[in-house]
Amino acid sequence: MSYDFDLFVIGAGSGGIATARRAAQYGAKVGIVESDRLGGTCVNRGCVPKKLMVYASHFPYEFEESAGYGWTVGETSFNWLKMITAVNNEVDRLNGIYQRMLDNSEVKLYRGYGKFIDSHTIEIGEQKVTAEKILIAVGGKPVKPDDIPGVEHAITSREIFNVKEQPKRIVIIGGGYIGVEFACILNGLGTEVTVVIRGDKILRGFDEDLRTEIQEGMERHGIRILNNKPKLSIAKQDLGLEITIPISNGESEIIVADAVSLAATGREPDLSNLGLENTGVEVVKGAIAVDEYNKTAEDHIYAVGDCTDRINLTPVAINEGRAFADTHFGGQSRKMSYENIPTAVFSTPEAATVGLTEAEAKEKYGDAIKVYRSKFRPMYYTLAGKEEKTLMKLIVDTNTDKVVGAHMVGDNAAEIIQGVAIALKMGATKANFDATVGIHPSSAEEFVTMR
Repeated sequence: MSYDFDLFVIGAGSGGIATARRAAQYGAKVGIVESDRLGGTCVNRGCVPKKLMVYASHFPYEFEESAGYGWTVGETSFNWLKMITAVNNEVDRLNGIYQRMLDNSEVKLYRGYGKFIDSHTIEIGEQKVTAEKILIAVGGKPVKPDDIPGVEHAITSREIFNVKEQPKRIVIIGGGYIGVEFACILNGLGTEVTVVIRGDKILRGFDEDLRTEIQEGMERHGIRILNNKPKLSIAKQDLGLEITIPISNGESEIIVADAVSLAATGREPDLSNLGLENTGVEVVKGAIAVDEYNKTAEDHIYAVGDCTDRINLTPVAINEGRAFADTHFGGQSRKMSYENIPTAVFSTPEAATVGLTEAEAKEKYGDAIKVYRSKFRPMYYTLAGKEEKTLMKLIVDTNTDKVVGAHMVGDNAAEIIQGVAIALKMGATKANFDATVGIHPSSAEEFVTMR
């Protein structure tokens, strides 16, 4: 049978575009459809604009710290609208780059919603296209919990980048990495921030020492964290949003805020209106089920990224997509490895991690693990007169001497852990770390001097 395309991609986020371009480089005829802006969540409503806002939030601390080094900084002020406009202009610029990349790769872009009519046919508005292979890369979307009365008045991480006026007070519900990051951003920019979490600590699933260190750092910087608060309600009032939080003995605390961010209450695969019922693709627990090669229950339909709800990170989606393209169009059969994937939380203080947490290592290796910790004040803060701390942690399997986990909280944690991740990926031992000469003076040298 003759098809319009060798490969058709549904979703032009980071994973979809990476796959389409790689397949086209191998000579495949490729089409892609997108109903929203190119680049997906990461470029438009996630990693990129968020990181720019992180940079903006650090300047007040740096102005203050510079005094210890002899600088006198005059009166400062912050213009939220100028910042948010600059951030969105950069997103616009990146969208143009993605368009040019698709054009240069000769990938045909369709604008609209792609929906399966049958397992080889996609409908886009009035048009229909067919493809020998189809890749689903539609990503995920933020969800609001339906057990919170008044939740319709809340915003999510999608809307925060379009807020024209800085919130004076904000309540962030949930302690996942998105909520934690926005809490730190807004606090740094001068907003009064309260974080409400259902558990006793933020960042469930991360290493316990890392969770504790970040939470203490956030509170030290003035963020109020209310833990063990499983219930609350939201009501819209003339002065803003009124958040009622039960405390104990029938009593409640009422917080009035300008906005509520529910970004950290979760995300889910965005599978609406895909027409999956017209295919053999299976959906399990709200996500597209795939095998180790990202193949669905239909032999010619594949899926990558957040819509499979495995490890929801942009570089993972990109790597999955390129592995698919290499395998099917490049003659290089390979699959994505999910071991030792580094990740970061761009909080203040920043955190990054790769490999197993201490709890995971104990479960896997039992008493054979040995944990190395170091906590210190970096040199930068001595003259600044601040008691900011850096935490570094290595987890070692003493049976093999391999380092199976590395965690850090402190300045430039993501930049440092990226290099450490290479060592873990290569199977480095603690002896390898010990034999490496440190760069002095630096915080990073602590990873090779811990005893």
